[in-house]
Amino acid sequence: MKIIVGLGNPGRKYERTRHNAGFMAVNELADSLHVDVAQDKFHALIGKTRIAAEAAILVKPQTYMNDSGRAVAAVLKDAYGTVAELIVVHDELDLSLGTVRVKLGGGHGGHNGLRSLIEYLGSPDFIRVRIGIGRPALNRDPADYVLSPFLAEEHPAASGAVARAAEAVRLIVAEGVTRAMNIVNQQ
Repeated sequence: MKIIVGLGNPGRKYERTRHNAGFMAVNELADSLHVDVAQDKFHALIGKTRIAAEAAILVKPQTYMNDSGRAVAAVLKDAYGTVAELIVVHDELDLSLGTVRVKLGGGHGGHNGLRSLIEYLGSPDFIRVRIGIGRPALNRDPADYVLSPFLAEEHPAASGAVARAAEAVRLIVAEGVTRAMNIVNQQ
């Protein structure tokens, strides 16, 4: 079984912000699989499906970004899942807008959602699908930047990256993380 987590913040206020790129990718994946991510359980919205004949749980934590680990740890425990079965989709300041990269393990790089996951799970060794949102201008606070919506001229790159991130998740499940890294990280 794979547990696929999109990181973001709940509520309409944050719906279209850069920090919600993970939620957007899970929504895209759910739409393509014709599954609702609406079951409210363990402080998360959950949908169960199959990807490439493998059982999968799609998860959008509703605990806000900084406490995402609490919801994810509860879902993982309930599903008898392991960190190795976890795929986390999240925004990434250190990648240019529109870039998608797959990575296995690593630190949190200042990302509070990843920091919370690592703290609650006791391990950084989960698969990450990173969606590049770029860095803010030098005079702009990164916290304000990630909580701002994409600009109109950024929408094509952002929506393309979200779609590629959803496809990267499918590829990881179907062919494994190494194959996904070889394909996605070359684009």
